[in-house]
Amino acid sequence: MRHTLPIAPQFYVTAPQVCPYLDGRQERKLFTALQGEEAQKLNDKLSQQGFRRSQNVLYRPSCADCSACLSARINVNKFKISKSQKRVLNKNKKLERKLSTPWATEDQYKLFCRYLAARHANGGMADMDVFEFAAMIEETPIRTRIIEYMSGTQLLAISLTDLIKDGLSMVYSFYEPQLPSLSLGTFIILDHINLAQEAGLPYLYLGYWVPGSSKMGYKANFSGLEIYYQNKWQVLDKPEQFSAELHPMNTVPIAEQVANLSLPDSKPIVE
Repeated sequence: MRHTLPIAPQFYVTAPQVCPYLDGRQERKLFTALQGEEAQKLNDKLSQQGFRRSQNVLYRPSCADCSACLSARINVNKFKISKSQKRVLNKNKKLERKLSTPWATEDQYKLFCRYLAARHANGGMADMDVFEFAAMIEETPIRTRIIEYMSGTQLLAISLTDLIKDGLSMVYSFYEPQLPSLSLGTFIILDHINLAQEAGLPYLYLGYWVPGSSKMGYKANFSGLEIYYQNKWQVLDKPEQFSAELHPMNTVPIAEQVANLSLPDSKPIVE
């Protein structure tokens, strides 16, 4: 007998934790498991609705009284490089880009540790051991690449990048913190814009833009930026209009959030 049943993922909410972006705040996430043969379709669909991937989980912020975190992406066809960004490309023009399947190495982990110690010493990933690092890199049920940037034999920067239906998604990136003059964080994004353009993909997904956060506010420096706000992608042409002020009326109840999600089509089940 043949039936058609909806394959609906189950959604959950994390317990409140200390917010890594804004002092004095607590964060909460709406999440679902990413597994099975429909994983790529689910990741494609929910990425277009502000979700991010971490290993085998898809999540987006769902804080009780704060809505500062906004998913961000660059429309690469509308991106116009600035003079300062051209200088960043020029400074790094001799770096070699290497793409490979997601496989963790000792050199990657050493660079990761140096980066966290310099930039995020008090963050939630600061005590990640080598096995947890390998899981972050290697545990992916979808199309993922490790993109390394080399200067000769020296590894300077890395991005863990997903390939999704309408773009590239930078899951996590890190770089040599002792070379601030190279602006390697900006360079990685600029190179990914080029990669997306070369592949004919319209978007580069960057994670979250957080007004008021020194760690996450830099994304507004890239033209063509869009944010996922009020259930749709909108051009971020006036960043100053957004603030990180607390206001519980800006948040939507969990049940309503889940009800408004668009999920992949149902799948035939054979018994």
